[in-house]
Amino acid sequence: MIAIVDYGMGNLRNVQKAVERAGGRAVITAEAETLSAARGVILPGVGAFGDAMQNLQERRLIEPLRRECAAGKPLLGICLGMQLLFEESEEMGLHRGLGLLPGRVVRFPSRVLVSEGGSPDLPPVPLRVPHIGWNQLHIRRPGPLLAGVPDGSYVYFVHSYHVLPTDDAIVLATTDYGLDFASVVGCGNLFGVQFHPEKSQEVGLQILRNFVQM
Repeated sequence: MIAIVDYGMGNLRNVQKAVERAGGRAVITAEAETLSAARGVILPGVGAFGDAMQNLQERRLIEPLRRECAAGKPLLGICLGMQLLFEESEEMGLHRGLGLLPGRVVRFPSRVLVSEGGSPDLPPVPLRVPHIGWNQLHIRRPGPLLAGVPDGSYVYFVHSYHVLPTDDAIVLATTDYGLDFASVVGCGNLFGVQFHPEKSQEVGLQILRNFVQM
């Protein structure tokens, strides 16, 4: 059984249905006892970093999450859930994260100019923030989470902030959006994806299948 963490932020039921389509059994929970009984944990999330950490604190889920990760239980962070795994975020002030992975969360620099439509023949325009829509994964370190996922696969993003890991070794895949940002990270039993696998059709289901098999 996989525990999907309910801290009041995120499309929990969609994630649950996607895990079930991927062959897993999932329960939505805000109980530390259920996290302890689960074989794996998914930390989803949509919204602001500071609000998310406050909700986790109020539901007394921060220390249970850290404890389960330290015990070696597989954990997958999705979108905001991936960002929460890191040490801090600059979203609407400076906020401390779970500190399970080294690095921080920063906003996309809208001043960066990119070619409209990706064509070098068109004049550059400011980077649109948030980053919304389909974009490619450039796999740097194949591993169990990305098994069966071809390099260049398209997945679905919705975010204004991205992670800056201080350890390049944890970056499993990057995506180009005016700059190369870490879109998949992994270290030991911890994994994170910046995109939404539950919205990414067959590629997203393959990633969830891989996590279920862990």
